[in-house]
Amino acid sequence: MSEYRLQRLGRQIQEEVGSFIVSGKVKDHRVDTFLSITRVDVSKDLAYADVYVSSFEDEKKLETGVAGLSSAAGFIQAYIGSKLRIRQIPKLRFHADLSVREGFDLVKKIEEINR
Repeated sequence: MSEYRLQRLGRQIQEEVGSFIVSGKVKDHRVDTFLSITRVDVSKDLAYADVYVSSFEDEKKLETGVAGLSSAAGFIQAYIGSKLRIRQIPKLRFHADLSVREGFDLVKKIEEINR
């Protein structure tokens, strides 16, 4: 599959999973509506989709949220399968993405140095 189509599929999965989380359809108590999907990387053979999750809350809540999403991955895949019309739905693997928090910390450090 071409790189453009993989990127487009990744964006579609990102939008669907994000709206699924925000709407509160995941009934796992560990999954908070403050979780956001930063990016999705789809493998070339469509076997896997690595979903990167971030949060503005502390890292412990992020890790528990990722664990909750991982346990609900089959349910989320079934939902995506009903929304997207593709032959093979990639297996979702959720990962904590700390890059947003690290970016904020870096900006704070730069501001402190400039003072």
